[in-house]
Amino acid sequence: MQIRELKPRKALNKAFLKVKPNRSEIEGFKTNLITLLDRTNDTESEEFHKNLISDFLKDTYYKQNHFINTKGRNDLVIHNGQNANSTVGVIVEAKKPTNKSEMITTEKLNTKAFQELVLYYLRERITQNNLEVMHLVATNINEWFIFDANLFDRLFAQNKNLVKQFNDFEGGRLADTKTEFFYKQIAEPFINSITSEIEFTYFNIQDSQQPLRNTDKADDNSLIALFKLLSPEHLLKLPFANDSNNLDKRFYGELLHIIGLNETKEGSKKLIERNKAGERNTGTILEDAIIQLDSLDKLDRLENPISLETPERNDFLMLPLNFPLLG
Repeated sequence: MQIRELKPRKALNKAFLKVKPNRSEIEGFKTNLITLLDRTNDTESEEFHKNLISDFLKDTYYKQNHFINTKGRNDLVIHNGQNANSTVGVIVEAKKPTNKSEMITTEKLNTKAFQELVLYYLRERITQNNLEVMHLVATNINEWFIFDANLFDRLFAQNKNLVKQFNDFEGGRLADTKTEFFYKQIAEPFINSITSEIEFTYFNIQDSQQPLRNTDKADDNSLIALFKLLSPEHLLKLPFANDSNNLDKRFYGELLHIIGLNETKEGSKKLIERNKAGERNTGTILEDAIIQLDSLDKLDRLENPISLETPERNDFLMLPLNFPLLG
């Protein structure tokens, strides 16, 4: 097995990395992260620390739009929507800081934490047919390992032998039904047999203690990559403000208004159409063009005039002018 460790800046979309967070976002991130670190307690259980991680993620990023909770045996999952009925987008395996034996390290991936991620991913991908898992995370609060789900899909979900063993295990057709059996007898030897590269993003929060607790705002630049790495834009692969493939919603709405169009829905399909009669405004590009064509009889002068079966004039003035919205 080849291991490739990425630093947070290398793992982020270059365009997203250039987007500057505002001061309140960074201050909220710092406050919540300090709270997370200061509330850890070596004498407490993993359940205690799992709840700390959940609170941190909710308060910093996800509370408004994404539901976070346990799911089955999963420690934590981040849903793609606001409730538990939406698909799982991120699987999180949480360990307490003192649980060294089960936690992934930068030198050794094949530990219980990684084996658990494999099982939980297969349950989402194979059993639930969930195609919307984006990332998998293992953390003990200090250390964070983040894996792209594309890697898990290629290495595990696309391997027919592993999937057969997984299905047999889930169906109770093997020697044991306990998860420890899956980890030791199926996942561990399979992971050991992998010869291709396994890539992950890694960071240790303890390395950022100085800028995190420093009042010098200039030091906050070193925290921006960490802030973005755990955001929904990265972990759930959501579009962000200056993504060249996505229009800003406000700009998009103003553009339609200037042209004289509006967006509607027909079933699950989005359409862009001319404003309805009574809602059309002179001064928009489309209505001014139509007025010019109408007043000067431009269409009637065509060599082959347009003829439409409509009670309106034989031109395109009342044509619905709708077409599917691309993307």
